[in-house]
Amino acid sequence: MSGTTVVFNPVAVMKRYEIKYIITEEQEEFLKQKLEGRLFVDRFGKTSIASLYYDTPDYRLIRMSNEKPLFKEKLRLRSYGLATDNSPVFLELKRKAFGIVYKRRIESTIPEAENFFDGDANSFQKDQISREISFFCSQNPELMPACLIIYDRTAYYEPTGELRLTIDNNPRFRMDDLDLRVSMDGEPLLPEGYSILEVKVQGAMPLWLARILDEGKIYKTSFSKYGEAYKRLLTSQYRR
Repeated sequence: MSGTTVVFNPVAVMKRYEIKYIITEEQEEFLKQKLEGRLFVDRFGKTSIASLYYDTPDYRLIRMSNEKPLFKEKLRLRSYGLATDNSPVFLELKRKAFGIVYKRRIESTIPEAENFFDGDANSFQKDQISREISFFCSQNPELMPACLIIYDRTAYYEPTGELRLTIDNNPRFRMDDLDLRVSMDGEPLLPEGYSILEVKVQGAMPLWLARILDEGKIYKTSFSKYGEAYKRLLTSQYRR
């Protein structure tokens, strides 16, 4: 599916556990077969997602995140499909504390977001979320576009519960042309045929899902898309 899906009325505040796995094509097919009748693809189908991460010139935020502290924060501007000046984008503050992920996000447009980062305090409506994002920016005054992460996501949901599962195919990145309106191209983050599975739960993982993952030899891992992109940057600089 082309990256043109637009998501309206997003959830502005999220709190959950996010458990990650790296899976092969065979494991992905196994999982899809086992999920039939339990989880369903959401109404957007496969959607291309791009996230523009903001960091300091010396990449302080991602360097701190890669050290796996008990508390960390990231700021990104996300689009669903290739963005335009008028399409909705979402400025997200993502925090992780003691294994729990918290997200705060504001719907915006790229010109509004650019005005915000240029110092326009009136770019967003004043509410708790905008104040939290503004405070984060005040604590990191040198923020600038640092990395663009792109992938093709299929999201599954549980009709009678809070369980959500996503599969990100073809995760890729670039550290130039840092604009959500340019393209959905990038360098691969994983070897060909591998994808990222995320299980998102409010509490404990359901036993039936844990059994399926165990049967498919799908094991939990630690993986950050932006973190991996930063490692690639360091490797390329070392080789020069």
